[in-house]
Amino acid sequence: MDLDVFVASHQAEWHRLEVLSKQRRLSGEEADELVTLYQRATSHLAQVQAAAPDPTLEGRLTTLVARGRNAVTGSRYSSWRDAGRYFAVSFPAALYRSRRWWLPIAVISLLASALIGWWIAAHPEVRDSLAAPEQIHDMTRPGGQYETYYSDRPASSFALQVWTNNAWIAATCLVFGVVLGIPVLWVLFQNVLNLGVALGLMASAGRLDFFLGLLLPHGLLELTAVFIAAGMGMRLGWTVIDPGTRPRSTALAEEGRATVGMALGLAAVLFTSGILEAFVTPSGLPTWARIGIGVLAEVLFLIYALVLGKRSAVRGELGDVEEADRADLHPVAA
Repeated sequence: MDLDVFVASHQAEWHRLEVLSKQRRLSGEEADELVTLYQRATSHLAQVQAAAPDPTLEGRLTTLVARGRNAVTGSRYSSWRDAGRYFAVSFPAALYRSRRWWLPIAVISLLASALIGWWIAAHPEVRDSLAAPEQIHDMTRPGGQYETYYSDRPASSFALQVWTNNAWIAATCLVFGVVLGIPVLWVLFQNVLNLGVALGLMASAGRLDFFLGLLLPHGLLELTAVFIAAGMGMRLGWTVIDPGTRPRSTALAEEGRATVGMALGLAAVLFTSGILEAFVTPSGLPTWARIGIGVLAEVLFLIYALVLGKRSAVRGELGDVEEADRADLHPVAA
């Protein structure tokens, strides 16, 4: 086979196929032409591979055939529309559908942290078992570790560090839910314990109000995101145990996609809380203003999750990928 002659003979067809495969809308005649040219290009690729292997020409034809296949089979590409739909429909629907998991977890966790804090503040022997009195004083005094934690690093790098750490915690809760949710309980326990210890130590030093003034501006949204991740992880773990009327593989696929998909939305929520923690918490604003900003952010998020999410869920949205992107399933008896 003379490659130069071969390329010259079919160059026009390949160019036409490339043009058609990039068009968003095709007429009936153009669609028929696309299919014909795609079939010819596939045949041309096979001829080159069999008779005159040439890496450059093979690569070109392989790319062309792949584009033609996507155009013929109706494959679509992700776009800003998908991102918009995710944040406007899928994410809030998943939040609403899982509310019976993360809302109780939030209440129980906060009560547990408060109980641990009271226990530490009311029992000096418990505080002494945690650290030496000098260390506790260094953490809780004015200008101590709990206070300078929010301001001893550049705000931008601190925001990135906080966001990365919290996003990793949330992702861990989401992914490890498939292991019956057991690792999620450990992550949740660590967060509850850390919060309770901080509350107890600062209360024992008579600076609980100051500490809450540092915690609430960002902590409300941050803790909510962690509780949601834990709730979704536990929900996925329960699906392993009780898939309901669906086959277990189908239930895990549907709930797993919705759960893992939550990582993107929670990353956005935690990015917001990281910005608040880096720029609002250590700012010179009055305490009431800083707390007010945190409360406003939390209220807006709850409206987003429970009001907008309910509207999406009522319309049948599951928080899963669009129906066109799901695998076909065999019907099963309920």
